[in-house]
Amino acid sequence: MILFLLYFICINIYGYILMGSDKNRAIKHLYRISEKKLWMIAILFGAIGMYAGMLSFRHKTKHTSFKYGLPILSILEIGIVLNFLFV
Repeated sequence: MILFLLYFICINIYGYILMGSDKNRAIKHLYRISEKKLWMIAILFGAIGMYAGMLSFRHKTKHTSFKYGLPILSILEIGIVLNFLFV
């Protein structure tokens, strides 16, 4: 259980950093992080960090899939984590 919590924290920090990095790359017109990679991190329990990054960096906020998908996925992941911890 401790390893799962450590993984959960680390993947969300990574997701947050990834959103900031992609925003920085967008501003500088550099090679971008693919949406496929962003969604993969979100699906692997990093949606909360990515959603926080989306709001903090104002990145991907006009993309409907991110605008609605990340909050929904975050709620689902919170439910799964709480279920895992308390059942």
